[in-house]
Amino acid sequence: MAREYTLHKQERSIDLRIDYARELNEQQHAAVTAAPGPSLVIAGAGAGKTRTLTYRVAYLLENGVPEDRILLLTFTNKAAKEMMTRVADLLGSDVSRLWGGTFHSVGNRVLRRHAEKVGWKNDFSILDREDSKELLSACIDEAQIDVKATRFPKAEVLRDVFSMATNKCKSIPETLSESYPHFQNLTDSIESLYAAYQQRKQATNTMDFDDLLVQWLRLMETNEEIREQYQRRFEFVLVDEYQDTNQLQGDLIDLLAARHKNVMVVGDDAQSIYSWRGANFRNILDFPKRYPGAKTYKIETNYRSVPEILAVANAVIAGNTEQFHKELGTWRDAGMKPAVVSCGDAGEQAMFIAQRALELRDEGIPLEDMMILYRSHFHAMEMQLELTRRNIPFAITSGIRFFEQAHIKDVTAWLKLICNPRDELAFKRLARMLPGVGGKTADKLWQGFVRELGEPTGDLVEAVDGSLATALQKLEVGVPKKAKVAWAQFTATVSQLDEPSVRGNAIDMIQLVLDAGYEDYLQNAYENWHSRLEDVQQLAEFSRQFDSLGEFLSELALLTNVEAEAESSADNDDERIRLSTIHQAKGLEFRVVFVIMLCDGLFPSHRSLDSLAGEEEERRLFYVAVTRAKDELYLCYPLMRFMASAGGETMQQVSRFIGEIPSDLVEEWRLHSSDVPF
Repeated sequence: MAREYTLHKQERSIDLRIDYARELNEQQHAAVTAAPGPSLVIAGAGAGKTRTLTYRVAYLLENGVPEDRILLLTFTNKAAKEMMTRVADLLGSDVSRLWGGTFHSVGNRVLRRHAEKVGWKNDFSILDREDSKELLSACIDEAQIDVKATRFPKAEVLRDVFSMATNKCKSIPETLSESYPHFQNLTDSIESLYAAYQQRKQATNTMDFDDLLVQWLRLMETNEEIREQYQRRFEFVLVDEYQDTNQLQGDLIDLLAARHKNVMVVGDDAQSIYSWRGANFRNILDFPKRYPGAKTYKIETNYRSVPEILAVANAVIAGNTEQFHKELGTWRDAGMKPAVVSCGDAGEQAMFIAQRALELRDEGIPLEDMMILYRSHFHAMEMQLELTRRNIPFAITSGIRFFEQAHIKDVTAWLKLICNPRDELAFKRLARMLPGVGGKTADKLWQGFVRELGEPTGDLVEAVDGSLATALQKLEVGVPKKAKVAWAQFTATVSQLDEPSVRGNAIDMIQLVLDAGYEDYLQNAYENWHSRLEDVQQLAEFSRQFDSLGEFLSELALLTNVEAEAESSADNDDERIRLSTIHQAKGLEFRVVFVIMLCDGLFPSHRSLDSLAGEEEERRLFYVAVTRAKDELYLCYPLMRFMASAGGETMQQVSRFIGEIPSDLVEEWRLHSSDVPF
């Protein structure tokens, strides 16, 4: 065995260009100038994490560490580019030889040089999500699996199953058992498809995004020469947002830093909120155990929020047992206490926020400096409706607007078809969901359906009363063979929806659609089917406030059109209040923040309360919401909520997280109605 012999660098006088003590606060300075060795930097919300990491890179370079001996790993290319640009500006020199980027981009860079060592060619192609889905679909076809006929997960869901297993370093059976129990009876078939998918990627010289990490790690683990090459090269490894790393990324970091142990990870355990997509909270929590002798640095001065908001934030996170204790402090002057707002129901909650937002705007705070945060997308239904009614412009940062989501449009298509049998788009949308029915077949079925209905006379619904199912039955001859069974179910569901006792009652109609197979469809078609099912159930409850099915559908159409117009005119109207899920808002900050639907079962979500770990992650999510606010914070909850499952209006229990905040830290607001119309 070769003897290890360490060469010590000759000490030299260093003339630092940057006055680090002047540019940084005491805690930041301690982390930036830390001696070589493993370091954990716990950077609280708004405490200057990016600034600390940027100055750390500059400090290493000024102390003679060559650029190409530093590896900076981030979660977005934008973050890496921003930090490297800042370093270049600080030093007044080019730093392009520094290895900086996302885990995936660095993995790609390594594999472009060594892919042949793990069975690919160096000119491999990278599959995006759509490419991966198509390749998986080809594997499914080759295995002669009829996805719809056998209730088999679609390619998109399989892709997410495989990705979850990969990033958590778990087997397919383990992943199915923990996260997809409804597919456990298909374990053997799914494992076979996983093997086929891997083989096909290798045969076509393609890698998906997960392979950029998997094959990079495999390369390092199986090839001693290459492992030693990169362990020697990366004398210093720095990692941003360490609390969001998954098992695979954690293993890569440990392997890369194994030789020098000069690894500095920066993050905030109190903002670890992504376990649902594979993030491993234990990475940051157990860092001192994996690196004995590691130094821990805490950066606790918050430059964002007034002290009253930080006092609430500190009280919120204190309830978690597993954490690195820290106490956020501020340099800002005193402001107003956060408000806890008790509302009659979700509609009154929306009215309060809309009115308060307009008042604040009159006081000089632009709408774009305000944000409405919620745990789940369906929590904002009433809010979107109220803002639209008041003509208050808004933008949603958490993806597609609620009423434009595919599963919401699927369910409303059933209602539209019953309400207006001549709704061509609704008919074709439902037809295309059947196995073997594409655009052309759907069009032929539509033409036949119109002929069977005949000319409408009088009230359209009354004219076709009882005839919808009959018309569909007559079309069976033109239905593809593989869709025969599904068509019979489709016809039966239409017949049930068209019954006088059901038709016109949106709540009953939506529940019938779910029971008739749409819930199964969600499970097979979407990885996040639980959330989508909740959306549909809440849509049913939302319909309660309308007097008729027609009024409900009209309101949805008007709301959707207004949203679309608002989106298209975004460039001309920047002043819009922002709506977002808390997960999407991490990293953002606003002068005024409203957090809504703070009821037990909603926030924290009922599914999270099965375990201590789940409840603690929800508490971290609440902490993230609170720390987005700079000047004013409103914590809102409805006292009543309509729940179809409970048979009507149900009293709500205020979120346990609000109950954990000492009463002297907040101000209670109770709403009352006024006869004055302004």
